[in-house]
Amino acid sequence: MNNTLQVKKGASQSLDPQIAARELRAAIDQPDIRFALFYCSPDYDLESLSRSLAEEFGSVPLIGCTTAGEITPIGYLDGSITGVSIASEDVFAVTTRVDRMADFEFNRGEQVAQTLVQSLESTGRSAAPEKTFAFLLVDGLCMKEEQLVSALHRNLGNVQLFGGSAGDGVRFQKTYIYHDGAFHTDCAVLTLVHTEHPFMVFKTQHFLSSEKRLVVTEADPSQRLVTEINGEPAGREYARMVGLEVDKLTPLIFSTYPVVVKVGGAYYVRSIQKVNEDESLTFFCAIEEGIVLTVAQGVDLVENLEELFADVHAQVGPPELVLGCDCILRNLEIGQRDIKDQVADIMMRNNVVGFATYGEQYNAMHVNQTFTGVAIGARSAGT
Repeated sequence: MNNTLQVKKGASQSLDPQIAARELRAAIDQPDIRFALFYCSPDYDLESLSRSLAEEFGSVPLIGCTTAGEITPIGYLDGSITGVSIASEDVFAVTTRVDRMADFEFNRGEQVAQTLVQSLESTGRSAAPEKTFAFLLVDGLCMKEEQLVSALHRNLGNVQLFGGSAGDGVRFQKTYIYHDGAFHTDCAVLTLVHTEHPFMVFKTQHFLSSEKRLVVTEADPSQRLVTEINGEPAGREYARMVGLEVDKLTPLIFSTYPVVVKVGGAYYVRSIQKVNEDESLTFFCAIEEGIVLTVAQGVDLVENLEELFADVHAQVGPPELVLGCDCILRNLEIGQRDIKDQVADIMMRNNVVGFATYGEQYNAMHVNQTFTGVAIGARSAGT
């Protein structure tokens, strides 16, 4: 092994767990793997897939999760497994799992971040922000992402963090994280990656704020439930703002007209999951009473992605690998607008391996309808 970044990517469309695990290993196997990652459809027999992956990869440090769709080296897929491995003397990763997310408390996140930083530094590598990034995979139905990412980021110093919430197709029943040779629920996996290769942690969205204001006047943040907006039933008032009746609200409408909130001078998307029988709205993020939202206006998604990757190329050169976390609602919109081939071409040209998520993480924020990730360049420092 040398300090050249060696990246192997691959995918299997077989739903037979043994075949899928074998084909994935064949595609991404290489000597001295420092970091290996996969994303898989929830349609697999996960117990069988877990055994097969453990057999195929042995002692290789492998993490992964279930998805709402896979972004693979051959484009967008559903019902597949895709993955990547990295080998380089200039890459080193440490990983830990956070269990019992249902009763997560802030101090546990502090301890996890501090312990992982100490683990990295015990190898003689510093957690300097210019050489280290954090990658988070979390149960997409735990509803604790806000607390978790806030606690982690606060205790990682200036190390940038990105990640995605595991998916379950469009069922929203149960999501899984793979770590230490098995699939787990109600958990998160945090990885610190130290590298001499140039990298860029990014966030992009194709929505801008409008003048249509929505003041949350009644909510239950713990359930991500908004019952009242502008003093009216939440679903009815949102529908009025987008020019529809409440019975016309669908996932496609929510993906087309998300809402945004301004935090620290930047806008972040807050997407709606569903309208309930009592006309309350369930969100993909926690929403507190008193927060001011605005209905978002969309811009060209393809152009937005091209601009992102132009910035990536300017900062790190042509990326050898991009690990991407892309919201399920973006996936729905891409399909509805019939631009999936265009977007897939951009992803393939830029070596993206990723998945459709139930939410994304960027530094201290849990967000929606956003594409987050890290782009890693080929050269090492001083070369």
